[in-house]
Amino acid sequence: MAHTDHSDRTPRRTPHGTLRTARRGLRREVPSTVGLLADERDFTAMRCYRTFTFDDHAAYLRGIDGLLKSLASQGVHTTVALFDPEEYAEYCAESGLDPDTADSRGRFTARIPGSGAAIAYTGQPIDSLVPQLISTAVRRATWEYATTLLADLGECADCGQDIGRAAFDRASHLLLRLLEGAGSGTHHLVCSVPAVDERLLAVLRTECPDSSPDGPGGVPARLDSSQAAEFVTVLAVGIALESAGGVVLRTTRADDPDRLHGWRLQRGSLVPLTAGEVFSAYCTDADTGEPVSPEFGVEYCPGFDLGPDDTGTHH
Repeated sequence: MAHTDHSDRTPRRTPHGTLRTARRGLRREVPSTVGLLADERDFTAMRCYRTFTFDDHAAYLRGIDGLLKSLASQGVHTTVALFDPEEYAEYCAESGLDPDTADSRGRFTARIPGSGAAIAYTGQPIDSLVPQLISTAVRRATWEYATTLLADLGECADCGQDIGRAAFDRASHLLLRLLEGAGSGTHHLVCSVPAVDERLLAVLRTECPDSSPDGPGGVPARLDSSQAAEFVTVLAVGIALESAGGVVLRTTRADDPDRLHGWRLQRGSLVPLTAGEVFSAYCTDADTGEPVSPEFGVEYCPGFDLGPDDTGTHH
């Protein structure tokens, strides 16, 4: 039987440099979430806590900017989450946590991406990141409010059909018709709908290159699913409530002027506007009613026909 001599075996030590390298590697594997107080009011609300030591919002934002850059330089994937002081106070009360500790703030920040507004940090400067985060929060709130409205509509008394579901299906169908008719190019769609307490607004940006596998007039190849869901949900509210909202489509193509098309919501359908109505809508100040100069290099076009109305709601 072979014999192995272990008499001179000693514990092997990992050099400090190797440990540091391993830790840096592990750090890159662990994502980070940074909570951000986007406006002065929220920042002021947090100053009631003794352990929140910042006293100037502008300096705080510069500090956040530096922190994000530092994390990025280490290869750390970072998510920036909108920190809401009111939600934070509610969370601490429900969880039995002391709100005046950094640990509690850290616990709350870690959970925001799962239920609140958050965006990935990709190197954008702080003065771009803040409005981007606020816009994300507004979009999320709009989607949640619109979804709740649809869910609360219940069933049709005549046919038993779920009114919200039927309106959502119809809105999805209309969006496909809009994109099919838009053809190739970069498309920017805006849906505006008056609801019970406020005006809902949804924006969808999509691209359909000339080489789209769906061919001319096909569904665009690049479509953001979350934006599409928000757009369809807001449009569905207008359909279900039979409100007087509308949709505007702006198409951009290389070497061509931008083209603007418009539709009005009428009894749950999208009715094309004339070129004159599109021009009037774009060249009138929504708040004052005063005329606005037409945009240079833009063609104001009638809305195109979306085909037979074969997906109507029944309520």
